Amino acid sequence: MEKPSNLLLKLSRHLFDDGAERDRFVEALTDPRPFHPCILWTQPRPDENPFQVEPPVDWQPEFVDRLGLSDRPGQHPLHREGYFYCLDFSSVFAASTLLTLPQPVEVVFDMCASPGGKSLFAWRALQPKHLISNEVIGKRMGALISNLKRCKVEGAIALSLDSKILASDLPNTADVVIVDAPCTGQSLLAKGEKAPGCFHPVSINKNANRQKRILANSAQVVAPQGYLAYMTCAYSIEENEQVSEWLLKQFPQFQPVTIPHLSNYQSQLTELPCYRMLPQFGLGAGGFTVLFHNTEPGEKQPSLSSALEQYRLTRI
Repeated sequence: MEKPSNLLLKLSRHLFDDGAERDRFVEALTDPRPFHPCILWTQPRPDENPFQVEPPVDWQPEFVDRLGLSDRPGQHPLHREGYFYCLDFSSVFAASTLLTLPQPVEVVFDMCASPGGKSLFAWRALQPKHLISNEVIGKRMGALISNLKRCKVEGAIALSLDSKILASDLPNTADVVIVDAPCTGQSLLAKGEKAPGCFHPVSINKNANRQKRILANSAQVVAPQGYLAYMTCAYSIEENEQVSEWLLKQFPQFQPVTIPHLSNYQSQLTELPCYRMLPQFGLGAGGFTVLFHNTEPGEKQPSLSSALEQYRLTRI
């Protein structure tokens, strides 16, 4: 077991009043245990599922399976053929807020999309007419486009633009905007991976400020009566609850939405309806999620298709 850093111990004291829960959290990061592999079916399951499937949790969508610890789905031929996408179950938890949205949904915009898991979840859950997957970091575009093509997400659009440009050119156009925000990546430790400096205040504050910028731009893309889904894979309060509270002050027309199926995951660090999965739960490495509703009256702007034509984009 790796010795916990002072910064990790400090974070644990901020997150938990209960000493036993603090110890479980720290142990999950310093002595990580394997989580069950998870797949999102992007094509119909074969009549005979080739994997050992774990019993689903009550909020798990029908197109997601948790697998046996010994399964290696990424090595299966069905993966190469685009039948499913591999992801951490925490990502399913975070994206599950989308399951509560009214349908039909015309336009979904995934603002920080690579490598594509949240876009694929939205495509399966909401079946939008238009799925736009944006990734500002150019070197990450290859993975995004590859996964969308492999999983046969026909009609999707992939592009690489700063959120500020999209806020300026595409205001009030999307029914749903997903912001799976860049963060310190603290949950990587629960997977046995490295995330140098992830608990340092400078890194946390830098990421929180970047998240606020992306959220502020993304909020402008959300159409009246649309939704903004915010999520991270970090544990720090500054990147999660405090960013959510900041958004409500800056954009009071957005109101947080209670997600009944996640009530057992309610964050104890705020009165807002936002939700945390933690690694000691044994389901996934951890994540934070909150859904906002744009209560502003008005009409959605119809300029999406014509505005997109001015960009360099990839049609799947």
